[in-house]
Amino acid sequence: MERTRHISISNEHDIVLCRRSSRELARELGFNLVDQTRITTTASELARNIFEYAKKGEVIIGVIENHEGHLGLKMTFIDKGPGIDNLDAALGEGWTSHRGMGLGLPGSKKLMDEFNIESIVGKGTTVTVVKWQK
Repeated sequence: MERTRHISISNEHDIVLCRRSSRELARELGFNLVDQTRITTTASELARNIFEYAKKGEVIIGVIENHEGHLGLKMTFIDKGPGIDNLDAALGEGWTSHRGMGLGLPGSKKLMDEFNIESIVGKGTTVTVVKWQK
């Protein structure tokens, strides 16, 4: 099993590739169908954010292990776009700075076990999420 996958995001096809890669790795790790769907949905939402707001970026999808030996799937979404000037608002339900439904960041946070976001206006955004096997 390939433990880390790097995907460049610069067009809609790359979003599909990110979805597919996240689902394949989740399946290989033995995640159930519900968690595979949560992982795939999160990958799609956050990769689309890169494409829509920054135009290009990178996704790193990998396998991690905690101190108890449990495996997890970690995804990091990195862009050098405009950044987010109000993270609290962006993480709130229904907020959107574009034409979307405003579900990307808060929805992804709900679907995953761990969620971390760092954003600097004018420099870019990095979102890291983890889903642990149960």
